[in-house]
Order: sequence, then C-alpha cells, then structure tokens
Amino acid sequence: MTTSLERKGARLSKTKDEPIIRSLLDIDFYKITMAQFAWVYRRSVVVGYGYKNRTTGIRVADFVPVEELCEQLEHTRTLRFTEAEIDYLRSLEGLFDEDFLDFFREVRLPEISLRVVDGQFAIETEGKWSEAIFWETIILSIVNELYYRNLLAREGKTIQDLYPEGMRRLGVKKAKLKANPRVRFTEFGTRRRACREWQRNVTEDLANEVPTQLLGTSNVHLARTLHLDPFGTCAHEDDMVYGALAGDDDEMLRASHKQMLEDWWSLYGERLAVALTDTFGSDFFFEDFTREQACNWRGMRQDSGNPYEFGEREIAFYQIFGIDPKTKLLLPSDGLDVDLMIGLTNRFADRINIVHGWGTNLTNDLGLDPISHVVKAISANGVHTVKLSDNLAKATGDPKDIARYKRVFGYTRTASQETVY
Repeated sequence: MTTSLERKGARLSKTKDEPIIRSLLDIDFYKITMAQFAWVYRRSVVVGYGYKNRTTGIRVADFVPVEELCEQLEHTRTLRFTEAEIDYLRSLEGLFDEDFLDFFREVRLPEISLRVVDGQFAIETEGKWSEAIFWETIILSIVNELYYRNLLAREGKTIQDLYPEGMRRLGVKKAKLKANPRVRFTEFGTRRRACREWQRNVTEDLANEVPTQLLGTSNVHLARTLHLDPFGTCAHEDDMVYGALAGDDDEMLRASHKQMLEDWWSLYGERLAVALTDTFGSDFFFEDFTREQACNWRGMRQDSGNPYEFGEREIAFYQIFGIDPKTKLLLPSDGLDVDLMIGLTNRFADRINIVHGWGTNLTNDLGLDPISHVVKAISANGVHTVKLSDNLAKATGDPKDIARYKRVFGYTRTASQETVY
C-alpha cells in the first residue's frame, strides 16, 4: 500500500538553486512574539546575532559552497510578509497589536556577514532588535538543508532518497505514541529540520495519525497552512539582551531577569506565560521567581540539564507555595526522543501537566547525523551578551563576561554534556 508520505515524496523534486525559504512565516512562532516584545519595550536597541556549529566534528563549510549559501540568504532578504500572512496573525485573538502588524508588514531583514573559519561558517548580522530577530531560525534552516543537499549529492543522492528510511523511523515513533496516548507534544523542529518538505510531511502525518497528542507546531507557516495551533513564547535572547543592557552595574544585571519577566507579563499576560528557566542557571531562577509569579505563570520550559531532576524540582517548587502542580505546565524541550518523552510522561503525567517540545529527532531523523547548531544574540547596543544554561556546553559569551555572570547569579554548576540535538 502506498502511504500519503510516499505519494508526496514521489511528487517532490528539488533543484540545487531552489529557494529554501519561500515565506517569512517559515520561522518559529516565538520569533514573532519576541519581535513584538522588542518593538514595544526596546524599539531602538540594536542587537547582533551570530551562528555557531556546536558539532565541531562536522565541518559544514567543507560541504556547502559559500556562493550557494549567500544566494539563499540574499533571496530571503527579498521576501516580504504578505497581506494574507498579516491577516493570519491578526486572526490570533488579538495577540498582535495593529500598530505592530503595520510595522511587521514593512520589515526588512538586515544584511548578513559571512566568512569561513576552519571549515565552519561565521555568520553574523546586526540591526534593530525587532528586525534582526527574524534571522535566527531562517539561517539555521538554510544551513541545515544545504548541508544535507550537498552531503548527499556527493553520493549521487537527494534527500528524497532517504524518505523510505525516514518513514520507517516515523512509523516506529507513531506506534510508540499510539501505545502511550498520554504523551503530548508540539512540533519544535524548524531550526534543525532535514528539509522544509520533510518537516511538513512529518507534521501533517502526525496531525492525521495522533491528532490528540500533537498539540501544535512552532512553525508559523505550517500552523497556518495545516490549520494547527502555533506554539511558542520566548527564548533565551530576551534575558540575554536585558542583561547586556544593564551594563556594568551588578545589581541592575541581577534585576534584569525580573524586569524582563515583568515586561513580558505586562504585554502577554497568562496566555504566553511559560518561563524559560536556564538562561542564567535554573538555581537562580527558582530563587528569583516569586510566589505571585508562580501563581500567575502557566508553567516552565526545561531546555538544559536533566529533565527528570528539573521536573521534580518544578513540582516541589509549586508545592512549597501551596500551588497544585497539576494546574501548571512542565515543558521539556532539550534533545527529546520518543522514548525519553514516554519516560518523562510516565514519571510526571499524574503530577503535573506535561507537554513536550519535540525538535531535531522528529524532523531530522532520516539516518543522517544531526548538527547541533545555534544562532544566538551576541550583543545588544554593542555590549556582549551571555547565556549560562544548566549545561556548560551550551554556555555562550566572552569568558570574562561568563565569569562575571556566574558571580552575579551565584552560578555553581559544573556539568557539561555534549549536545546531540
């Protein structure tokens, strides 16, 4: 029997110079919510972004011609948000202000600086925060897809040649999900997908096969075209930018985290109130997060460290304040696969509302080694940014700045775990 994915795969053909990004909504939802946040509260702030491949054993630039990458990036700069896309954002129950949508319609992505250093791409961009912010998942999607295109081309293959293996692996995942119906998740795979079509195929197939378990997608274009709920709140860069803007004052730096949360709550309220805990270390977060915030915010996203330990800690934190954890959200989103999701669900589903953010292992599991790469905010108004994380392998920033942030936020963790996804 021919499956829907096989029929779609047979129809797909890809030329070397085909645009990877065809819509500026082909990004993670949190880039838009954070863009409005930046536009409202820090409109004049200039933020720089930098690309980093954490999988140093894969020399991506040895496979992807610079000219090809430049062509894809420059094509993206020619795109504009369409009126239909603006109307879609307007339809999301008043989430976006009309003045912001007017700004959104006129957004122009800033220029990109691209170099090759020891087999790796050094990609940077800088501009007003509310404009440069859109580059993150776009850069990652383009680099990832070009890498796999060129890697496979050396063997005379295309990504479609891997679809049968991808469908076999997806079938195993679906069987496990159906056997564990309490596992609920959102699709978080835009930034490290194998290719745009495969992400769509996987997401559409899961929406049909396990519709009560797939709660939505972080990809705004897929949410719009597949009629799914868009999912996402904020990322590390909000804390990082606010921290950099605090300057040399240690007290202002420490207070910047609370100020960011207060501004986010003022703009979005309970609807998008899922706190990311690890930017400056979760130890600091749990010390700084107040009882009022614990009551008001919907829950927390875990993005580094041990998810079992984090889940126990989040539950205990709510219990200290007399808050029923079953009314709150635990959102693991770090390197998940279906077996880990099942294990976490079995541990926590009766004690807290657990939903998983499932990324690379879902949209880039066709038999090729994944790349763990990121685009992070690296400066704000010329000041270096810092991210500490609960896993030092994910820390970013100048070593001197990292040392200062560790001191200010009382960071004492020493764990460093290789990032696979």
